[in-house]
Formats: sequence, structure tokens, C-alpha cells
Amino acid sequence: MTGFGTATLEKEDLTITVEVKSINSKSQDFSLRLPRQFQDKEYEIKNLMIQLLDRGKVSLSVDVAKRGKVKPKLTINPDIFKAYTEDLRKNAAEANIQNPDLLSAVLTLPEVFDTDKTEADNTELWESTLEIIKKGIEQCNNFRKDEGKKLQEQLLFCIKTIDKNLSLISEQDGTRITKLRERITQKVEEHIKAEHIDTNRFEQELIFYIEKLDISEEKVRLKTHLDYFEDTMNLLESNGKKLGFISQEIGREINTIGSKANDAHIQKWVVEMKEELEKIKEQSLNIL
Repeated sequence: MTGFGTATLEKEDLTITVEVKSINSKSQDFSLRLPRQFQDKEYEIKNLMIQLLDRGKVSLSVDVAKRGKVKPKLTINPDIFKAYTEDLRKNAAEANIQNPDLLSAVLTLPEVFDTDKTEADNTELWESTLEIIKKGIEQCNNFRKDEGKKLQEQLLFCIKTIDKNLSLISEQDGTRITKLRERITQKVEEHIKAEHIDTNRFEQELIFYIEKLDISEEKVRLKTHLDYFEDTMNLLESNGKKLGFISQEIGREINTIGSKANDAHIQKWVVEMKEELEKIKEQSLNIL
């Protein structure tokens, strides 16, 4: 199931944006794109995604954009710089070195530069960013829920259509056996004189033949599967795989009814049921 979520955190000197995108997948397939300062948080983020996003192919990106006046990461320590410069100038004079390149020499010496320590301690920033990540995941889940409601409406329409055709088949099946018995009896009487017919044997053979065409059990099982499919759609937990399995059972009963019915009207309704079932199978692949 596709989903998208985004959230933004704005601080004095930077903006952090989180984007979460997902498509349906049979397993958990998570990918992350993180800035340098959060690289060590990959495992924590993936665990959070497993808890909140269930399965699916999900990509999550965290982007850090600095704004306003940018502070350099390295600054010159003035006291050390001055001490190095005076010492080098003094030694150059004593060694009679003319025009020494003091700046280049000083900049290569230890502890001339101070590193900005504010990024090193980013615990507070990470806690804020984690909340933004959760909001992005929540939005993605809300997107999924909205899409799920639309899918549910489509699936319910298909199930109701199959159920309607099943009712038509049941009505037709009530007269099908009677007409079939009459047709077979008429055909036999056209070719065999009535006095030559073994009535008992004929009834036994007729019952045996009609039992092969009986679809009563298939109709009951199909109705049960349709109700079970609808009940499963209303469950709160992930049910995409279960709906796929139920649709397979629905297909088996529809195929059996079609093969046993031996009736033009029923065959027509069976074809329509198969068409709706294909829509169900296709849409079930998009459900978690």
C-alpha cells in the first residue's frame, strides 16, 4: 500500500525535514538516508519503523539544511596563534631567516584551530528529530489508512456483486434440477417405450447423475467465504495476506459451481463472479 508522510523541525540555525514513502511489499524492506550527525542512529530508526509501519517497502530520509548566519566548524585559537607567531618570528630572526612564511607555518601547527563542539553533543537535537520522524511515519500511516478505506469500498462492492450473483444462482438452481429431470425423462421416453423402462433403475441412475450436478454445498461454502472476507476487512490488524487466501477459496467454489452447473444462466453469472474476483485479487496485493 502506498503512503507518504513529511514533517519539519525548524530551529534557530537549521531546518530538519523528514520524508517517508512506502509501497506495498510482502516483507519489510526499509531504506534510510541520514545526515552525517545521525549516522549512528540507523539501527534505532529501523526498529522504530518496524514497530510503526509493519511490512512494506519504505524509504525514510532526514535532511538537515542550515540557514541564517553559518558558524564555521573550525576557528583559530588567538592565544595559541599569537604565541606560535611570536616564537617563530623570534627564532627566524635568530637564525637570520629573511621573510619567513609565518602564516603557512603557524596554520600547520597543533591546536591552532578550535573545533566547534556544538555538533558533537547533539542529544537534544536528536530527541527533537526523533519526534519529527515519528510524525512523518504517522502521516505515512494516515495516508495508508485513507487509501485503505477506498480499497475497502472497492472490495466490498466486488464482494456484494458476487453475493448478488450467488443469490441469482440459488434462485435458478431451485428450478434447474426439476427441468433437468424433465428433460432427461423426455429424452429417454423419445427413444425407449415406456413399458420397456425399468423405473427403479432409471430413478437410481437419474439420482446418481443429478448428484454430480448438485451445487448446494458449493453455494453454502461460497456464501461463508464471502461473509468471512467481509468480516476480515473490518479487522484492525494487518490482513492483506489473509484476504488473499480467502479469495483463493472463493475462486475454488466459483469454479466448481461453473463446472457442475450445466446451465447457461448460471454460467453467465459465474463469468461475472470471476471478473469481480480478479479485481479482488488484484487489489488485495495492495493491502498490508
